[in-house]
Amino acid sequence: MSRRRGIMSDSLKYELAKELGVLDTVQQEGWGEVSSRNCGNLVRLAIEKAERMMAQSTNQQNS
Repeated sequence: MSRRRGIMSDSLKYELAKELGVLDTVQQEGWGEVSSRNCGNLVRLAIEKAERMMAQSTNQQNS
């Protein structure tokens, strides 16, 4: 079975990891050593960021 291609860019993943304070772990030990809780937090941050961008886009179109 083939793996699905990731939706998030690597740069976004690293930016979010830095925000969460797990960038050192990722750089030293890889993504496999990031706790599942922190992986969930990365997804939550990505969703929040996407929602903010959509809201800003909508506000600019309505202005």
